[in-house]
Amino acid sequence: MFLFSKPKMPAPTEALPGRSQPILSPKAHTVLGTPIAGPYPDGFQIAEFALGCFWGEEKTFWQQPGVWTTAVGYQGGYTPNPTYQEACTGQTGHAEAVRVVFDPSKTSYEQLLKVFWENHDPTQGMRQGNDAGTQYRSAIFVRDEAQRAAAEASKAMYQERLAAAGYGAITTEIVGPPAPDFYFAEDYHQQYLQKVPNGYCPNHRTGVKLPAEFGVTPLQYVD
Repeated sequence: MFLFSKPKMPAPTEALPGRSQPILSPKAHTVLGTPIAGPYPDGFQIAEFALGCFWGEEKTFWQQPGVWTTAVGYQGGYTPNPTYQEACTGQTGHAEAVRVVFDPSKTSYEQLLKVFWENHDPTQGMRQGNDAGTQYRSAIFVRDEAQRAAAEASKAMYQERLAAAGYGAITTEIVGPPAPDFYFAEDYHQQYLQKVPNGYCPNHRTGVKLPAEFGVTPLQYVD
């Protein structure tokens, strides 16, 4: 019988040193044609989430109405400008994250939260299915108090529905404000499933849904 140690976050003093310069050479989004690293249009908003392997999760978000651009990166840890290989060691503290830039006149932060909760299993701790490690943990990186309020309210609502379906406690971190620095991943990770259509894309959804009306009007949750 093999015993596996549970992944755990490194202490800041244990984290890899990283580097001072970004590892991304910013290019246009290969699907949407918009700049992934900015500048973003005035009045547009940023949402940042971690929900497992960022390849499939980015595709899920770029397909949503009102989303202007998306990018994948590393967030929530200590190492500046980490590489993918460094993040995979568990010694950066970063999660694989997705940045979503959206037009608030066409969608809401709450609607993106609905996508977040329904497209992974937020009860698994430092993993999603067979993908185990601190980089696969579930997290919402909030940029202001309004985002935090919406994230907390949606978490409570989704917890009720998960419990009714037999799932355990949500382990999702809600971090910020301010949100921690988002470090763009390497070019080959950006829109990976557009470049590699049959690439790795596991499904870790629970099947539990929030109300269809959730997020249609910000903070007006109807069941």
